Amino acid sequence: MAIKIDEIKLTLNDYKTDVHNDWCPGCGDFGILQSVQMALFELRVPRHKAVIFSGIGCSGKTPHFVNVYGIHTLHGRALPFAIGARLANPELNVIIVGGDGDGLGIGVGHFVSSGRRNVNLTYIVYNNAVYGLTKGQASPTLKLGMKTKSLPKPNINDAVNPIALALVSGYTFIARGYSYDVKHLKEIIKKAILHKGLSFIDVLQPCPTYNDINTKDWYMGKDRVDPKTGKPMPRIYKLEEEGYDPYVYNLDDGELEKKWIQVIEKSLEWGDRIPVGIFYVNEMTSSYEERIRDVISDYFENPPVKQRISTDGGLSNVNLERMLAEFSTRLG
Repeated sequence: MAIKIDEIKLTLNDYKTDVHNDWCPGCGDFGILQSVQMALFELRVPRHKAVIFSGIGCSGKTPHFVNVYGIHTLHGRALPFAIGARLANPELNVIIVGGDGDGLGIGVGHFVSSGRRNVNLTYIVYNNAVYGLTKGQASPTLKLGMKTKSLPKPNINDAVNPIALALVSGYTFIARGYSYDVKHLKEIIKKAILHKGLSFIDVLQPCPTYNDINTKDWYMGKDRVDPKTGKPMPRIYKLEEEGYDPYVYNLDDGELEKKWIQVIEKSLEWGDRIPVGIFYVNEMTSSYEERIRDVISDYFENPPVKQRISTDGGLSNVNLERMLAEFSTRLG
């Protein structure tokens, strides 16, 4: 959907609410929140045409802090709520936010199934490798053998790879950001919103309260020093600064397979070097809304939100005569 930049005059403060942000001091959630607000402002998305869905967890509070429509849904169920809203009203700019436990634990079935449909949505996962709201248990993205401060013993489960899982599930825009680099993350979110199809952003988000391993200092490499310069060696690096090309230009000649391999290889980089940026963009695959249009020709002109379901007197305007006649014929 094209967004008219001059459709309405807004300021950044118009996308903020007066609700108190009660996350822990230093939480990466603050950076993600600012990035979302800035992205909506810079795209001049009308507030009545934007809605944010969230699940349960620290990240679930995000809709309370952004001055657009917001729905705080059930644990792991934000994606189906959001899909329903978008299909009912294709004029909405829909953003889903949730933690790695919410989206890749209890909600992982919806995460995978949503990829098959390629609905025009933007899904942002706050990835800190722990269940912060319930006091730091290991989440699906915590690496095998890691022991954060609240775990009595090292994690005995292997970790989910969010980037690779999104790829094989069918997401057509896949990226990773870092919550303390607000400007870079904001640009990724803007591109995700403008993408025609299902966008996924995995955001590395330090939890200063419960994850004492993947800290801000760790991401910035302060535990290791360049012997030549004596300066820290950051683990985070940007894909675009190394000439990485995420775009699929055609679906023939094996290009799609090459891009998939490229994404998976980059998704496996972890430790000394951790890539952020846009991993994959496929604009060649049709969106779910376009597929619906092939079945219902006037879908965009007459979506469910514009259809009348009752008369002025409040009675149903559904005509059941044809269906009843068919039942009568079948029953003899």
